[in-house]
Amino acid sequence: MCAGRVESPSAPVATPWRSEQMTEGSIKRLTDKGFGFIRKSNGTDVFFHSSALEGVVFEELRIGQRVEFTEGEGPRGLRAETIRLV
Repeated sequence: MCAGRVESPSAPVATPWRSEQMTEGSIKRLTDKGFGFIRKSNGTDVFFHSSALEGVVFEELRIGQRVEFTEGEGPRGLRAETIRLV
């Protein structure tokens, strides 16, 4: 018998990268200072900083690319966090 924690087979398994509600949009604007804006499907724009990117570097982003992200509050309002390419 193995020592350690035994989990119930009926316990839900959380997928860490999908634990929060993700929103989809596309890259609207990029700056040379490491930030930009994402256009959500409802037409509103959300600010993002390159530090929120996962699995892609800022220099590889292109206008129109589809992304998914979580929404959070920054010092100036709504911002995109945990940004991934779709």
